[in-house]
Amino acid sequence: MQYVTLSNGVKMPQLGYGVYQIGRDECERCVSDALKVGYRHLDTAQSYFNEEQVGAAVKKSGISRGELFITSKVWVEHYGYSECRKSVEQSLEKLQTDYIDLMLLHQPFADYYGAWRALEEMYKEGKIRAIGVSNFYPDRLVDIASFAGIRPMVNQVETHPHNQQTEAQKWMIKYGVQHESWAPFGEGRGGLFSDATLKMIGEKYGKTTAQVMLRWQLQRGIVVIPKSTHIERMRENFDVFDFTLSEDDMKAIAALDKKQSSFFSHQDPNMVEWFVKMVEERKTKHNSAAEKKNW
Repeated sequence: MQYVTLSNGVKMPQLGYGVYQIGRDECERCVSDALKVGYRHLDTAQSYFNEEQVGAAVKKSGISRGELFITSKVWVEHYGYSECRKSVEQSLEKLQTDYIDLMLLHQPFADYYGAWRALEEMYKEGKIRAIGVSNFYPDRLVDIASFAGIRPMVNQVETHPHNQQTEAQKWMIKYGVQHESWAPFGEGRGGLFSDATLKMIGEKYGKTTAQVMLRWQLQRGIVVIPKSTHIERMRENFDVFDFTLSEDDMKAIAALDKKQSSFFSHQDPNMVEWFVKMVEERKTKHNSAAEKKNW
């Protein structure tokens, strides 16, 4: 396994296992399989609703906590100082751990400064080993890196051959922020898994297009967290440390950049409204459930 060293000296496995969109019914089994394959970096989030399953799999694995690197993320409805602190304590309970290796603010909306102060405080208390952000575009990243007491150590953003984030990575490097990729395969959108360039490069090394995409990001110094519910794919994604892409290969993949998201833009007002609506709906649902429980 290769590691990157964060700005505070914490070592982070460069390849991890992500559990986005893995339901509670199979998440524990998937995490257990990933740990058996050799993954020691696990990435979850409050909004994935599977922290408990990740925690259960880790506990049953018998693997020493010190060998693992666990990431979670604070969701928007828990922003603000008090709510953020409370939500992180709940994440600690669900994950059945005394500390979280990396806690991120999941989206660049609402009172993220209040939430960041809570993360800074819990970091100083030792409940979190590293703090960072997710989906922060360069302008928002420079803002919080400049005015917060502690700079983010990681920024997790959509990164794959069709959205390479070269400009964003320049700003991350300037401010000492580790670039981490979500959707390293772009979920296969735009025909990435069958792309002719990626297939041609893969054939040279006896590797799949997925392995080529992961290797390309690793060589750019990016942390990747591919997801799969199939153990054979988990093994395939883990088997990317025995070959090196040439400079020509890297240039050929760089030429695939469309410089735009394959999903959505956080700077689109319509998308911001969509997030607002989602938060309001979750609050209504939560309040309704609380009322029924009290009744």
